[in-house]
Amino acid sequence: MTDTAIYAAGGVVWRVVDNKIKVLLIHRTKYRDVTLPKGKVEPGEMLAETAVREIREETGIAVRLGPPVGVSRYRLPSKKQKIVHYWATEATDLAIRMSSFVPNKEIAAVEWVGLKKARSRLSYPVDIEILDEFVRLVDENAIDTFPLIALRHAKAVSREDWDGEDAARPLSSRGKKQANAIVGPLLAFGVRRIASSDAERCLRTVAPLAGAIGKHTERLPALGQDAWERGEADVRSVVGARVRARKPVVLCSHGPVLPDLLNEMALATGTLRGSYLGSASALETGAFSVVHLSRLTPGAGIVSIETHLPKV
Repeated sequence: MTDTAIYAAGGVVWRVVDNKIKVLLIHRTKYRDVTLPKGKVEPGEMLAETAVREIREETGIAVRLGPPVGVSRYRLPSKKQKIVHYWATEATDLAIRMSSFVPNKEIAAVEWVGLKKARSRLSYPVDIEILDEFVRLVDENAIDTFPLIALRHAKAVSREDWDGEDAARPLSSRGKKQANAIVGPLLAFGVRRIASSDAERCLRTVAPLAGAIGKHTERLPALGQDAWERGEADVRSVVGARVRARKPVVLCSHGPVLPDLLNEMALATGTLRGSYLGSASALETGAFSVVHLSRLTPGAGIVSIETHLPKV
């Protein structure tokens, strides 16, 4: 939040009923309107965390984020601008059965409706614009996705301050904070698998995430900077295996390796390469880019790429 803007996040929550897409609308008690689930960013949160938390709080449904479906901007009565980021988010049958929603002082009801009915029910043009972008993805068969996440390791102790081998260089105090701060945002994308360079700074970056999901990190020298400098990094095989698996995964590596990593993601999915790949791979320490691919047809190309910067 700034003096001139308030940031928020939410989602177009969807499910399939009788082979038709239904989306979830919320009826707010105080405003007597119909809108999409969303809410303001809390201190220390990244936008992806906010979206998942707010959807859970307003609908009772636990979701993971799919592809982004737009950003709405509008003026509040206070004259401040509100900026809301939205993602497509599938509600699984299990998540719906486990929903904890009951009508309350903020949300009077939630309602599953078809796409045309949703467009007529929504109270605000900015929400309709987000829904229209979601419909575009539906028409392109691009809402059922899985993410490949390219993560640059968190801030490490500088080379000048380290006497040992470069691969053993640990995280700095800031890097440790970054490693903890990215857990929530990565969980928001449903990550259940981690592969990492075998360098200490990479392994320590994903250690808090590994602890949170209760999984071991797969150590891959092929993602290491030493192997890359020797011309021995086999990024193509790493990416190809993850595309075939069609599961959300984090790939933690180094600045010089990331352009190859993003390039191979484009090649493995038949995506035209361009300057956007350079932007997605030019990450500062602790930042990550999420590459969304169609679960049904990953070879049809990258659906979207989004980059998230560290909060610390």
